Amino acid sequence: MLNTYRGAVVGEELYLELVCALPSPVPQWPCSRAIIRKWKKFKITVNHPRSGAPCKISPPGASMIMRKVKDQPRTTWQDLVNDLKRAGTTVSKKTISNTLRCHGLKSCSARKVPLLKPAHVQARLKFANDHLDDPEEEWENVMWSDETKIELFGLNSTRSVWRKKDEYNPKNTIPTVKHGGGNIILWGCFSGKEIGRLHCIEGRMDGAMYREILANNLLPSVRALKMGRGWVFQHDNDPKHTARATKEWLRKKHLKVLEWPSQSPDLNPIENLWRELKVRIAQRQPRNLKDLEKVCMEEWAKIPAAVCANLVKTYRKRMISVIANQGFCTKY
Repeated sequence: MLNTYRGAVVGEELYLELVCALPSPVPQWPCSRAIIRKWKKFKITVNHPRSGAPCKISPPGASMIMRKVKDQPRTTWQDLVNDLKRAGTTVSKKTISNTLRCHGLKSCSARKVPLLKPAHVQARLKFANDHLDDPEEEWENVMWSDETKIELFGLNSTRSVWRKKDEYNPKNTIPTVKHGGGNIILWGCFSGKEIGRLHCIEGRMDGAMYREILANNLLPSVRALKMGRGWVFQHDNDPKHTARATKEWLRKKHLKVLEWPSQSPDLNPIENLWRELKVRIAQRQPRNLKDLEKVCMEEWAKIPAAVCANLVKTYRKRMISVIANQGFCTKY
């Protein structure tokens, strides 16, 4: 069809050369002058053969593998190779990788996320829709809290080194120990103003210990950050947090608690602070659990107030992401 059109344009050009002396203008076809020059020089209008090898996977084949990976993200390279082979196209894994990359896809490790049941998804959607239009000032009045486990050699296990093949001297390796060399459990809190207190939990935490932590760390943090009378407390739905005795303690202290959807760590911005803290700790390389606790306290105190403010300032984006993902897990 394209070549027929180009031929018609060339024919018109020759016709124009014959009737150029006519007084009335002759309508022209919309076409590049390059087609005319190609005809005059080579007497053809089709494209010349291009350099390089032609694409092994045809557009229909590319569409087929795109549909496959969209419907089944866990599809392997070999599955795609076999699918194309059955369709009459034999290609390598590298060719398929290049095709997927051209379409904006790359192979990634599947993220580990909390298991979401239908009730969890609906609760997350409701939370996001209910708070989507909340002003930024309301989130600044929330005291976010959570617990985390920090292993002595946790983040060190992911470090990269530059070395030659089979060069396994001590400076190029990371010694491993059972159970991460031990760990500590931390409770912390923060608001849009600044970080609150960080507490190292000794032993197994139960409801009574949790209430003691709140009394000795949450309330002093609220006073230190001058949260004001309208502040709201956030914690997740851990059984120790939702126990009847804990609810009664919160009621007696006249604390307003943010209703929280279960299985939603991605909605709690303190998770970003935990990540920040763990990266800082890995850079310090503590040698034992006592040193680890000391480093945790020091690095927690160094987290800038601007980091806390930015996490709260952009909180609405989390609501938008939950709604866009129809209640399922987000990138946060």
